[in-house]
Amino acid sequence: MTSLSEHTTLRVGGPVDEWIDVTTPQQLVDAVVDADAHGVPVLVLAGGSNLVAPDEGFRGRVVHVATRGIDHVEPELLRIAAGEPWDGVVAHAVAHGRAGIEALSGIPGLTGATPIQNVGAYGQDMSQVLVSLTALDRHSREVVVLTADQCAFAYRTSALKAAMPRWVVLDVTLGLRENTRNIVTYPELARSLKIEVGHEAPIAEIRDAVITLRRRKGMVLDESDHDTWSAGSFFTNPIVDATTAERFPAECPRYPATQGVKLSAAWLIEAAGMSRGFRLAPDARAAISSKHSLALVNLGEASANDILDLAAEVQRRVLKTHHIALDVEPVVLSV
Repeated sequence: MTSLSEHTTLRVGGPVDEWIDVTTPQQLVDAVVDADAHGVPVLVLAGGSNLVAPDEGFRGRVVHVATRGIDHVEPELLRIAAGEPWDGVVAHAVAHGRAGIEALSGIPGLTGATPIQNVGAYGQDMSQVLVSLTALDRHSREVVVLTADQCAFAYRTSALKAAMPRWVVLDVTLGLRENTRNIVTYPELARSLKIEVGHEAPIAEIRDAVITLRRRKGMVLDESDHDTWSAGSFFTNPIVDATTAERFPAECPRYPATQGVKLSAAWLIEAAGMSRGFRLAPDARAAISSKHSLALVNLGEASANDILDLAAEVQRRVLKTHHIALDVEPVVLSV
């Protein structure tokens, strides 16, 4: 019997009743519509990199997205199947001199999931490049095209995420510039490239630098490294008003945000007494990554409950220490 632990980067999750691999958009639509018509619970699974699956497993149909295809529909437009591995899409764009997603290198998972949570890193995110996407509307059982405006992107979220599981993404169309160079806006990335913020660098060098930075933080999947057995950043950086931000010392990193000031969740966690490598007990199987305070990792044989217990303690201590509530970034699948 297939177990979700075999298909999630956190390596947690129990058995499933039914597993279907779909390799075409029509197969994906048919598998979901058929299940909905017969009242069968459905989990549409992409790369499993942003999912905490329950130990009890999933009593229903798991539809695993394995569609493929990258089409240059116009010189600056790429239409990408939902099942394409995301980092391969970035590598393709860089190799073909298309700028706009090179800072999103090294992110695990599949392309169809990227607009749902408005994937972002090092100064770039999906809201900057997505033109439109094709999706199945499970309410009407129709395939529709949604524009970027209709996706209502915000920091690490979208209208699709807010309405989960209504929408099933079939493909995305990205608008990328024909250019082998791009401006770097993220200070850490600029330092790595030895340039000033706002200056340009070759997109191939930006990609290499981002992968190096992510690997240093345990954010590039490695079978032999438990620090990469994670769902990436487990908490989002909280956005607060200016008055609240002023309560924190200068060493707390902060960034301008559309609705206020974004504080560093990693700093808040460490300042609340939970350093890298923190566990609830010496023999605990879940821990804060030894490389990055925002990642919760499976040290081997951890359960979903182990991960969630640790997450709850992190939230509790941050709230008690800083009076800031941390939001969980990955999807926590309920039983």
